Amino acid sequence: MKAFMKEFKEFAMRGNVMDMAVGVVIGGAFGAIITALVDNIITPIIGAVMGGVNFSKLAITVGKATIGYGAFIQAVIDFLIVAFCIFCMIKAMNKATNMKKQEEEAPEEPTTKECPFCKTEIAIGATRCPNCTSVLELNADIDLEKPEA
Repeated sequence: MKAFMKEFKEFAMRGNVMDMAVGVVIGGAFGAIITALVDNIITPIIGAVMGGVNFSKLAITVGKATIGYGAFIQAVIDFLIVAFCIFCMIKAMNKATNMKKQEEEAPEEPTTKECPFCKTEIAIGATRCPNCTSVLELNADIDLEKPEA
């Protein structure tokens, strides 16, 4: 039994299990906020636009059974709002992640070039190849008056 408890403790204290627990607690609180938003703000606005309909009291009586479909409509609205919020959060996270990846993958400016005569790698600002001593074409962006640092 001690080995079982030790194994359970190791499992419960792992980082991803704790992260998941925090997510469930925050998700529950977020769900309560969304339910309050739907029940107290959105549903009354939709009801007013639709001619004063109160969703919570919508029901059909079939024989002796009462089917309260208004609560179902409110639950669907809750779900759509939560799904939209999660979609927006994931979209923002993906955009931030993609921007970070693009910054990491940005190519650095080249510091060397290939000599067109002997095909060796030389400094980008070189005007003469140090290997074959050929005179190279001048780059327009290099100022010959100022020596490079």
